[in-house]
Amino acid sequence: MTERRYDPTTIEPKWQQVWADEHTWEVSNEPDGRPKSYVLEMLPYPSGEPHIGHLKNYALGDAIAHFHRRTGHRVLHPMGYDAFGLPAENNAIKTGVHPREATNRSIASYRHWFHRWGISIDWSREIATHEPSYYRWTQWIFLRLFDRGLAYRKEAAVKWCPNDQTVLANEQVVDGHCERCGALVELRQLEQWFFRITDYADRLLDDLDGIDWPQHVKTMQRNWIGRSVGAEVVFRCEELEIDYPVFTTRPDTLFGATFFVMAPEHPDVFRLASGTALEDEVHEYVNRSLTESAEDRGAAEKPKTGVSLGRTVTNPVNGEQIPMYVADYVLMEYGTGAIMAVPAHDERDFAFAQAFGLPIRRVVGSDEELPYTGDGPMINSSPRFDGMQNRDAYEAIIAWLESDGKGRASVSYRLRDWLLSRQRYWGCPIPIVYCDGCGLVPVPDAELPVKLPEIEDYQPKGRSPLATAEDWVNTTCPSCGGPGRRETDTMDTFVDSSWYFLRYCDARNDEAPWDRDVLRSWMPVDQYIGGVEHAILHLMYARFFVKALADMELLDVQEPFQALFTQGMILGADGNKMSSSKGNVVAPAAIVDRYGADAARTYILFIGPPDQDAAWADTGVEGVERFLARLWRLADAFVHDCAGPAAAAAEQPSAPEGAALILVRKANWAIEKVTGDMAGRFAFNTAIAAIMELVNEVYRHPDADPAARRFATVTAASLVFPFAPHLAAEVYEMLTGRRVWEEPWPAADPAMLHTDTFQLVCQINGKVRDRVEAPTGAPREELERLCLEAANIRAHLDGQQVVKVIVVPDKLVNIVLGILPGS
Repeated sequence: MTERRYDPTTIEPKWQQVWADEHTWEVSNEPDGRPKSYVLEMLPYPSGEPHIGHLKNYALGDAIAHFHRRTGHRVLHPMGYDAFGLPAENNAIKTGVHPREATNRSIASYRHWFHRWGISIDWSREIATHEPSYYRWTQWIFLRLFDRGLAYRKEAAVKWCPNDQTVLANEQVVDGHCERCGALVELRQLEQWFFRITDYADRLLDDLDGIDWPQHVKTMQRNWIGRSVGAEVVFRCEELEIDYPVFTTRPDTLFGATFFVMAPEHPDVFRLASGTALEDEVHEYVNRSLTESAEDRGAAEKPKTGVSLGRTVTNPVNGEQIPMYVADYVLMEYGTGAIMAVPAHDERDFAFAQAFGLPIRRVVGSDEELPYTGDGPMINSSPRFDGMQNRDAYEAIIAWLESDGKGRASVSYRLRDWLLSRQRYWGCPIPIVYCDGCGLVPVPDAELPVKLPEIEDYQPKGRSPLATAEDWVNTTCPSCGGPGRRETDTMDTFVDSSWYFLRYCDARNDEAPWDRDVLRSWMPVDQYIGGVEHAILHLMYARFFVKALADMELLDVQEPFQALFTQGMILGADGNKMSSSKGNVVAPAAIVDRYGADAARTYILFIGPPDQDAAWADTGVEGVERFLARLWRLADAFVHDCAGPAAAAAEQPSAPEGAALILVRKANWAIEKVTGDMAGRFAFNTAIAAIMELVNEVYRHPDADPAARRFATVTAASLVFPFAPHLAAEVYEMLTGRRVWEEPWPAADPAMLHTDTFQLVCQINGKVRDRVEAPTGAPREELERLCLEAANIRAHLDGQQVVKVIVVPDKLVNIVLGILPGS
């Protein structure tokens, strides 16, 4: 008889077809009494084929979804594609292939591989953000924000990528370079669209306390919002008759301000320099400043540079005219992007004053050298305040400023309004018409979506490619019926991904983006999964959208994602980030073709704690494939040796003894271990290790009662299902005739979890040499004695020197041998 072998190329397509034909993972929007569980991985950007990071992300989410289904939850686990964006458009520029064609080809590839990996997706809810049926509602949400004044247009100094020919959000500039292509960023003044996310700064900050997110992600968001309490003080440029407010947390030092500094990104820098002898020098300095990171620019030890603006402002507390500068150590992200410089009491101001020969005036008394940043009595500040302790003077100074109309108490945020305009083709059109008579006119809801036109040239050339589509641009004003012109900028792709989780809930609704009752039955997302690189951009924007929509009474939650898990990265075998140039990229297609999807899925979750980075190793996936094959062989042997499946025999034996008792206890131990690891901390690596232990235990007792061996094998199949669903489904059906995903998650028998004895593992130099029965809770000395007296241990010692004995209570003893002198 030819030996049968585990063959994932047969098993996996079989079950994938069953799940597809039966729509197994589809879920109704109608509540059925079970608690809901909305499990969601961040939607992928479809480019080429999915990579190994996608496999980890979706294998992780799938394990959670399967566990929740079998623990009695009604689970929503959908899929979609973040399909607009620069890569497809840049590819179109190079190849002439329409972005839609390239995107649809990639989506087909992703869909194929998600099926091939066996991910349990509700495909009836599939969406793609580039489809008019989706971006119709993206435009609808924009208009609702516009109606409430949360979407607005203004001229602003923006960061411009000369390579991609588009505006970048602050978060998309890294060390002065475009995050996507690496080009040096320039500063330009352009009319742009913004979302007023700053109106929600306090709520975005305060509501972090009510969600179950990793602490480091919350800290990143808190730091990005950057709330500070202080005063806003107005400095006036008399020459140009312009008021410049500054925010300060030290109103007690106002009398020590001897110069005024603006950030290079401040929108008025070029205006102030215009017509002066330093105009060209200011422009050059500003663009050079953008090449440095905010951290480097703001570092106290960095030599201070800057350029005079040739203007002065009036210090409102003493009437002094103080000079204006642009300097890179001032950041637009802080306050208003302009500061009153107090060199006696600030290290960076002090260094700048010394470099440029500016006056330094002490206004807080102390014997310490300057710059002095501590507390003390106020001096050189006017009779009204001199002698007061500086901290006590805060409120008095602010009240004085308010009474004279020169300032007020204020709260400042590092957070800036969300710049959403993009001068590119492949994005969601902004549904606004410009009319000479009516101004900005929103496109009526009934005329949505405003569809992207077909164009031949995707090259931006300093303006949006949509501007070349004259037949599309020229339209009728929805208000007066006269001639109008469409907005030619498109939306930042983060707009599309800021609400997709809402659309999944009611994906086939053609009358509205969602039904509020349906949303009420699913939102918020119970478990969100994705990379920590999205901690600021995507997660902050999605939170803003949900809060704004809730304020409009369009939904009933204040937070989109109740719990967040950020997975680690899969590194190359050399321990470095995967890169084609390094030749260390692992292609999931090759791994799945060779070892099967179950082996790839299980290994990627076994490789280490899922929230940490881990290096790929082919030998590791080979080991996991062998483990799965061993589990299959156990089931195959039962079917052929015991005349097929027997559901009753898969139940726990009622009164096991000897080896059978060992197996039953091990199975219950595995149930409790895996359940705890799955439910508590997503410790999938240790959960899989426990299942491996259980399978090994079955192999160690070939002569145990068949009912106990069958029970342990069925238990292993049931527990491994979230990680290796195809194999688990096959084994479970072979041994029980039932479908594992329709079975409840196994519950451990408490009576089998507590025992007076346990199997002590006895090792020599880390290799298992024997196992002996030992009393639970035995002292270290007793465990060491039992191990040294074990027959196989004595045989392997053979007079060798024992260097050390390592005891792990209630588990193992490892004897470390050394080399005897002269041997």
